[in-house]
Amino acid sequence: MASRSSSRSRGRPGGRRIAGSVATLALAGSLLTACGGDSGTPTLNWYVNPDGVDTFRTYAEKCSTDQYDIAVQQLPSSATDQRTQLARRLAAQDSSTDLMNLDPVFVAEFANAGWLEKVPDDLAGDITDGGDYLEGAADTVTWDDGVYAIPLWANTQVLWYRKSLAEAAGLDMSQPVTWDQVIDAADKEGGTVGVQANKYEAYVVWINALMQGAGGDIVSDTEAGRDAKVDLDSDAGRDAAAVIQKLADSKAAQADFTVSNEGTSLGQMFPAEGPGEFMVNWTFVYANYKGLVGKPGGPADEQQFEDLGWARYPQTVEGEASKPPIGGIDIGVGAYSDNGDFAMEAAQCITSTEAQVDLAVNDGLMPSTNSAYEKVAATGDFPEDLLDLYRTSVDEGGPRPKSPFYSQISSAVQSVWHSPTSVNPDSTPKKSAEYLADVLAGKRLL
Repeated sequence: MASRSSSRSRGRPGGRRIAGSVATLALAGSLLTACGGDSGTPTLNWYVNPDGVDTFRTYAEKCSTDQYDIAVQQLPSSATDQRTQLARRLAAQDSSTDLMNLDPVFVAEFANAGWLEKVPDDLAGDITDGGDYLEGAADTVTWDDGVYAIPLWANTQVLWYRKSLAEAAGLDMSQPVTWDQVIDAADKEGGTVGVQANKYEAYVVWINALMQGAGGDIVSDTEAGRDAKVDLDSDAGRDAAAVIQKLADSKAAQADFTVSNEGTSLGQMFPAEGPGEFMVNWTFVYANYKGLVGKPGGPADEQQFEDLGWARYPQTVEGEASKPPIGGIDIGVGAYSDNGDFAMEAAQCITSTEAQVDLAVNDGLMPSTNSAYEKVAATGDFPEDLLDLYRTSVDEGGPRPKSPFYSQISSAVQSVWHSPTSVNPDSTPKKSAEYLADVLAGKRLL
């Protein structure tokens, strides 16, 4: 617990230190308040993921009011562990779980279980009316004709690359490129292809994007719950497996391919020797490299930073539009919170345009609304064509399956498709479809 003055208004931290015995009394009173004393100012617990924590702490202060304080509680780094911690609290009807940063795939599961407070109709209408909120971001917070969270940032993946590498390989990056072309280009020129293929959630993100880019889905009719249709054993599943197999068998696969994650391939873009890489990764990449110019792991100088390029996520099948992954963070209010009305008010402050702009500028985490994007563009901190690519990728991208059983779906897919070096188009889709169908039917355990 931490002592805080309650004399502050929204957006403006207040209060001052008082010396002597009066300070001691004030500290004792505020400690009781933070612990939920009946006569004190309530504290709203805000569970956050590790990205952008400093900005979250700033907005916990800014969005606290005379009526409540907001305390940041940090969740584990992996999405799986975040889900586990939150699900345990909510299943136990924990009244101190007030505000939550939710990976979009948590929303359907938590809403279906009755763990999330429904967003008020007027705000829900603003989110889903096709106006300010990006379509892809708005879709992540809906379940069963209701809205159960507020989008904060909308993440997506693009293809990052060295311009000199693409040029040497003869790739016209102004036109859509396929996974086959990217792998062949890197292989030919001695470069590599960075992906996320460890046995964790981001590997499923890759598989899902590959399948959707081939016109398919991992599962469909997800509102049927356990009776959802499993679509892995399909042409789209085989097309996805073929891409993974091709990269695994090529010289373009990075040394840590089977345990690769969002961070491991970053250092391959500007190596001390070699032409660099093509890499699919999230929006934080630009700000990351911009801040590393002249430092270990980053571009040697501004000229090398200018060699960083970006393009739409690669096509699985030539001529069929890719479906870039959609991620991000949505803010949910716990259904069992003792201060639900305050929490919903705080959630709207936390997801304000100002907060979205600060997350973009400070942390490279892109907005969920067009109005915030316009303000980010006005800062000049990001190239306008990159911001346009982000927005288009979110609106035209593909979400992971929206299902109350998504955790089981993801784990079942990981179990069969990992290691990526063992993926085979002739067997992996069929085997994984049978396994997932049995898991959903309760015939097999994960």
